[in-house]
Amino acid sequence: MASSKSLDKYIDKLVERYSSLFTLPSGRMIILLFLGACLLGGTLTILPLSFSVNGLVVGLLFGLAIFFINMFSDLLTVFGFMKGDPIFTLKRCSGLSLFSSLTWFAITFLGSALSTVLEDSNIWIKGFLLGFCAALILRLLVFSSSSFAGQARVFLSSFFQLALSLFLVYFLNSIIGFSPSPSIAIFLFISIPIVILAVSVFIFLLNRVGKKTLGIPSFRLLKAFLANWMADLTEPLEVLFDSLGSERDIKVSMLAFNSRGKIKAILVVPSLHPGPFKNVGSSLLPSMIQHALEKKFSCVVSVPHALYGHDFDLSSQLQNQKILSAVLEGSKFSSLESSGTRFVRARENEASASCQLFGDYAFLTLTVAPKTTEDLPQELDFIIGEEAKKRGLHDAVVVNAHNSINGSFDLGRATDSLKEVATESLAKAVSSKRLPLEVGAANIIPKEFSVEDGMGPGGINVIIVRTNDQTAAYVTIDGNNMVSGLREKILSALEKIGVNDGEILTTDTHAVTGLILTTRGYHPVGEVMDHAKLIEYVKEATMRALENAEPTKVSWRTISIPGVKVIGKKQIETLSVIAEETYRQAKKSAVLLFSTLGIFLTLLAAVL
Repeated sequence: MASSKSLDKYIDKLVERYSSLFTLPSGRMIILLFLGACLLGGTLTILPLSFSVNGLVVGLLFGLAIFFINMFSDLLTVFGFMKGDPIFTLKRCSGLSLFSSLTWFAITFLGSALSTVLEDSNIWIKGFLLGFCAALILRLLVFSSSSFAGQARVFLSSFFQLALSLFLVYFLNSIIGFSPSPSIAIFLFISIPIVILAVSVFIFLLNRVGKKTLGIPSFRLLKAFLANWMADLTEPLEVLFDSLGSERDIKVSMLAFNSRGKIKAILVVPSLHPGPFKNVGSSLLPSMIQHALEKKFSCVVSVPHALYGHDFDLSSQLQNQKILSAVLEGSKFSSLESSGTRFVRARENEASASCQLFGDYAFLTLTVAPKTTEDLPQELDFIIGEEAKKRGLHDAVVVNAHNSINGSFDLGRATDSLKEVATESLAKAVSSKRLPLEVGAANIIPKEFSVEDGMGPGGINVIIVRTNDQTAAYVTIDGNNMVSGLREKILSALEKIGVNDGEILTTDTHAVTGLILTTRGYHPVGEVMDHAKLIEYVKEATMRALENAEPTKVSWRTISIPGVKVIGKKQIETLSVIAEETYRQAKKSAVLLFSTLGIFLTLLAAVL
């Protein structure tokens, strides 16, 4: 069985493979680069054939004409051939035109240079025609692999712009002494169908990888990922996930703190994983649950991370709505308990577990900070729950603090150590005296920290629990893990304002994942944030919570939601394998297929 860590690696591979596609400069920069490339390319194409001031002027005009033809064609593509396509905006069409024109100019310049060296004015047109074929291959591949349009619109978008540029050679007769001949038409008549055939064979070979593995063409998977990365569309990818997913029963545990007949704060722990990335599946679910319950009860809501990995990613927004509807419907807190225990902690080596009883329920947090704390196995949740029942408790809700990342994660060692300290902390809590509870809560959403910085839309939530002479704080930050050492800095800062102990938790939201081009694909909390500013926000929220603390009763509510579709570990592994195998097949097929095609077209141009 794959471990949570191995599944993280599969997700990271998918993020790395797809998030790097179509990374472009700003639209204005693309236009400026394109204009410069056309002027330079036009000059280098014509000047070797007519080395004079007149040739320089013609070269510049030639490049300028290519530029305006491309701009006109890009507009026609966006608002005509590709109208309604989510991928091909004007910026992306212009970016593609820039790269295809650079390819065309490079090969044409080679032809012009050979024409000058060999003193044969007809050689340059052969380079021009070969450059046309290369640009057509590039455009056909990009449009075919990325666009949701039909084949006819893909061909028109690929061919129309190049055809207009091709006609420019007929206006160069008097300048460079070139006389268009029927051989040009013959070359195009033969080469264009062969280019289309070669691209079709290439696509077929790549699609076969996905079909063999999952029955899904590889390019369908690629288009779905691109639609998400480039246009924030979830539907194409989630349709695939839904078709591949399996149904599970999802448990959601809720702990509500009630003061003077009103809900003051709620801790929600759903037995799922907020992934796989960006806005797909359950990536945003922690903040969605938070905001839905905040709206219903006008209270502070924290949604820390349970002991579940990527194999419990929900498959679609529809599944999110199932969870949200069930949580809202099931959040009826009637049975109230007025007592609990102090916050107790047990440590062994790097493992640390905290436990606090609220009525007959235990609330535990687990971490191996400052070492890396990643996803933990659900089996640990079951073991701790059974230990709680052995000690006369109704149940235990266990949270993975997910609050330190610093290198590799030894899942086996961490699991063994955490099992021991969790059991020890349970024993300590059960033997502790039951005391009246006071609870305070506050929420802050920092304006200067974005999802790109690692801060999810849920912001910072603080729930403080006071029992006689002890004040404990549960700080939940809507982020995906935290840089090593920051947890300890925050706890130290809170101690100075009257907090005796507590834990710093993250939601493990994957809303921050896949937005930046790094090896990890996201910034953990504190990696690019100003630590001093972040700690000030946590202190501010904690002080507000301390100020509004008051006697509180608690209520537990556990609901089970049947038939929720999750992506599953096998599907995640398979999708990653498809991406990697398709990438390898693309490199191998491109070398063989397009090298052969290039040789054939070069020979064809030579004999005509």
